[in-house]
Amino acid sequence: MRRWGTALAAMVLAGGALAATAGAAGAVTPAAAKSAAKSAACETGWGSGEKTAQPAGHTPLGSIRTGRHACYDRMVFDVKGATAADRVGYRVAYVDTLYQDGSGEEIPVGGGAILDIHVAAPSYDPGTGGESYPGRARKPLPGVDVAGYQTFRDTRFGASFEGETQVGLGVRARLPFRVFQTDGRVVVDVAHSWNAVR
Repeated sequence: MRRWGTALAAMVLAGGALAATAGAAGAVTPAAAKSAAKSAACETGWGSGEKTAQPAGHTPLGSIRTGRHACYDRMVFDVKGATAADRVGYRVAYVDTLYQDGSGEEIPVGGGAILDIHVAAPSYDPGTGGESYPGRARKPLPGVDVAGYQTFRDTRFGASFEGETQVGLGVRARLPFRVFQTDGRVVVDVAHSWNAVR
């Protein structure tokens, strides 16, 4: 009888030890969580095909700015007076050569690939004809410096023609990109790579 009691006690103790070990193994330490987050894959399933949206109207362009993020470089078109409810049209696609809208003249753009970006927001006020954005054909975008960016290499103002503004964005290579509108802004994100990690 004593042997059975001793064996049973040993089994209970062993089970408790196993449960404690399993609990410790399943626990995630802060260091492990930080390491896992650091090596998490970035979203890159956007593809590299043309992205479009139809406009509801043509509201003047206010500014163009860029920013660097963990997984992508971003270009933002701020449209004056547009709200989240206003549809701002766009057409964004990779091209071999950037040709200026209207004239058809070639505009050199640095980088391994070129995104031809059209946003349905002219660089002038359609009502008054006054300038709303100081872009100049063939010149880099005013106030935008992409030096040190992981993906962006060059920017060129194409034209403001028939209610649209055209911009050439030179990038490192033909990489995945996405385009979306939020609160009167058109946003273009270009991934750092096809299989990027943070």
